[in-house]
Amino acid sequence: MNIENAQQAVDEWIKEHGVRYFNELTNMAQLTEEVGEVARIIARRYGEQSEKESDKDKDLGEELADVLFVVLCLANQTGVNLEDAFHKKLDIKTKRDHDRHHNNDKLK
Repeated sequence: MNIENAQQAVDEWIKEHGVRYFNELTNMAQLTEEVGEVARIIARRYGEQSEKESDKDKDLGEELADVLFVVLCLANQTGVNLEDAFHKKLDIKTKRDHDRHHNNDKLK
């Protein structure tokens, strides 16, 4: 599935199962909440914090998918074609960062 298809799938899901898109501010708050859940798993599973028993069954993939879902909602409701935007961003990053990362002593 490409990004365009993912945006379309989310739109179809909203129309079939949701009443409507939450407004942009509500979705932004939801995105922040979902990113926080990802951060909690990463901090406890891969970072220095100890993992709580209640967090051990949390699925990182599921939480990342929650983030992606809300990002796709925001893109749809604001008219952003994420496929195009992603390709443009990848091109910018490739041109800007190629030598930058190769010359970063911290990464060696």
